[in-house]
Amino acid sequence: MAETINISVRSLVEYVFRRGSIESGFRTSAALVEGTKAHQKLQKQYGESDQHEVYVSAEIACRELLFVIDGRCDGLLQDADGGPVTVDEIKSTSSDISDIEEDSYPVHWAQAMCYAYMVAKDRELHHMRVQLTYMQVETEDTRRFVKEASFSELEQFVHDVVEQYYPYAQAIYEHEQRRNRSIKELAFPFPAYREGQRKLAGAVYKTISEGRKLFAKAPTGIGKTMSTLFPSVKAIGEGLLQRIFYLTAKTITRTAAEEAYGLLQAHGLQLHVVTITAKEKVCLKDEVRCTKEHCEFADGYYDRINGAVLDLLQSETIMTRTVIESYARKHRVCPFEFSLDVAYAADAVICDYNYIFDPRVNLKRLFEEQRRHTTLLVDEAHNLIDRAREMYSSTLSKSGFLALQREFKGVRADLHDTAKAINQYFITLRKRIGDRQMLVEPELPEDLLALLDGFLASAEKELAASGGSPASPLLLETYFAAHNLVRIAKLYDERYMTLFTSDRNEVSVKLFCLDPSHLLRQMGKGYRSHVFFSATLSPLSFFMDTLGAGEEDYSVSVPSPFAKEQLEVFVQPLSTRYQDRERSREAIARSIYQMVTRRSGNYFVFFPSYAYMSSVYEAFTDLVGEQGEDSQLRVLVQTVQMPEEEREQYLAEFQAGRDGTLVGFAVMGGIFSEGIDLVGERLTGVAVVGVGLPQLGPERNLIKAYLEDTGKNGYEYAYVFPGMNKVQQAGGRLIRSETDHGVLLLIDDRYLQPLYQRLLPEEWRDYTVLR
Repeated sequence: MAETINISVRSLVEYVFRRGSIESGFRTSAALVEGTKAHQKLQKQYGESDQHEVYVSAEIACRELLFVIDGRCDGLLQDADGGPVTVDEIKSTSSDISDIEEDSYPVHWAQAMCYAYMVAKDRELHHMRVQLTYMQVETEDTRRFVKEASFSELEQFVHDVVEQYYPYAQAIYEHEQRRNRSIKELAFPFPAYREGQRKLAGAVYKTISEGRKLFAKAPTGIGKTMSTLFPSVKAIGEGLLQRIFYLTAKTITRTAAEEAYGLLQAHGLQLHVVTITAKEKVCLKDEVRCTKEHCEFADGYYDRINGAVLDLLQSETIMTRTVIESYARKHRVCPFEFSLDVAYAADAVICDYNYIFDPRVNLKRLFEEQRRHTTLLVDEAHNLIDRAREMYSSTLSKSGFLALQREFKGVRADLHDTAKAINQYFITLRKRIGDRQMLVEPELPEDLLALLDGFLASAEKELAASGGSPASPLLLETYFAAHNLVRIAKLYDERYMTLFTSDRNEVSVKLFCLDPSHLLRQMGKGYRSHVFFSATLSPLSFFMDTLGAGEEDYSVSVPSPFAKEQLEVFVQPLSTRYQDRERSREAIARSIYQMVTRRSGNYFVFFPSYAYMSSVYEAFTDLVGEQGEDSQLRVLVQTVQMPEEEREQYLAEFQAGRDGTLVGFAVMGGIFSEGIDLVGERLTGVAVVGVGLPQLGPERNLIKAYLEDTGKNGYEYAYVFPGMNKVQQAGGRLIRSETDHGVLLLIDDRYLQPLYQRLLPEEWRDYTVLR
């Protein structure tokens, strides 16, 4: 009996018919786009006897596999004169429709031919007409191409396509058999569950089983990564899932996920796991220029990618950045695009939040059927709120258009004129703003959007003529910025404000998302389940509100497994408020000094900003000098935009058993305050200066006002809760295992106020007040 492979027409033909080179990223914006409205407009023009969105399917045997292929054809048209039935495949585009020729997109013909074969087979038709209809989304101009084919020609075509797909399907099928057997035999990879770990793992499995969202507050040290991955892997073995996405904001937590999968593999698991690394980091060239003229890994990419994917999947299981780069060099393919193509075939993907939630870069080929069998594990979920607000906001500035106006003067009139018109818009806007620096309005800047439509059309013509690699890199950069503003404008509603700002010669417009919860719900729609987890998901009600929870979703709070005796907590009630910082900085430096000289070891001191850190650092080094300290006390200072190599060197200094004392000055919410593990004597103590409140500013105040209008405590939601989350993350670096001991110093008089006290973790509340 043949084994069954279910596949959509679209997935089948996209695998077989992708050909050629990777063009610039411009192609993803200006080439063919999904256009539901365009489809609907064309379908309304059909006759009474015509049908649209017709479901079709067919079974095709190929060696020992039975392929069940299905999909929906856009239109099934009847000829009034009794001619052949026509399958109509509609595609919409934002680029110039006159550039599309009959054979520009073989993949579209393949899709339509497959539909035609299924219709002909089902209705026993001997002849079919196949039609491609292209529609320009702005002008609504259309262009049609028609071919005719006999049933035997269609049948031969589809069988040839399936034959080409067969090696890949066979490899995936054989892997799935091995994978499922390994999952069935897989045991939890530790001798026993830690306290709280079984509770979290059980909640994750129940959430997947019931197709819900889970919001889990689970302390550092219980093994959250394994507690979420292990039940998710088991769910694949039970047929509940086909794919796991492990989403995170930081490279270091991606490494933790890779290590967890590696441990499961050492215990027998066979799972395809791929890590997606940002294009800028993984690019094999000195400069990221994705055109065949500048990159041999882009030139002919699609001619080689199927072989590369097949080789990788047959040879490897855990596909880290290093593995991806190695196979990319071997097959001469772009490592970034390679990782994306592998992600669609893998059982598990480790990547940044934006590949799911950001409308600019999400994995658009992950179809609805695949989403229904996918779970999202969102690590360090407290970071997603601000990241989402950033994803769903967009800024556009004057300077780029002024530069383009000058650059294209006398070169290309339409591009010069549209850039000039937008530059003039900003000049008028500067006069409107006057001395206020900022103007806030609750409506879209419709005049600007109309001008941007003209600019985008002109820019697309220039970019298309140059193959997406213009002589002017500024044009591509400005095109993307303008395109993104137009895209975000389509999301604009009462949860947005428009900010107009003027600073010297620069003028900007920002579509600012005040509340991303609705859009997170929309972008996450269709996935089987979501698990949002963090050690600092507190208060849970705040995070459930802001991350888009529904009434039917779950929450779980796991208590700390560590003994109170492991942590000694002190509160130094000094004011760190902005107006008091100069007056209190020497007392704060003295308090830090007393902590780090009480016992030799490694210490972290976290501050709310670089400027404040620098000020206290100066007072601290003066104090060390006054005390006559020798080289036994060393101080490291985090710098702005620290390169990855310097970060690694900084952390490498925190070694157990070192002579003397090391003090690392760092900022809350930065690279050293989250996701790092300094177990045992690698970290002796942590001091947190301040309560982490975000800097007062117009954007935060707009968020505060919006939340108050919706009935929430705006100040707590906009300032206090995010601030104390940073405090908990920073302090959470200290106790990472059952054998860790350490001292935590909280410096701020607000820690003695009821609001801040109730936001402290339970294990921090037994503190000693220093006087």
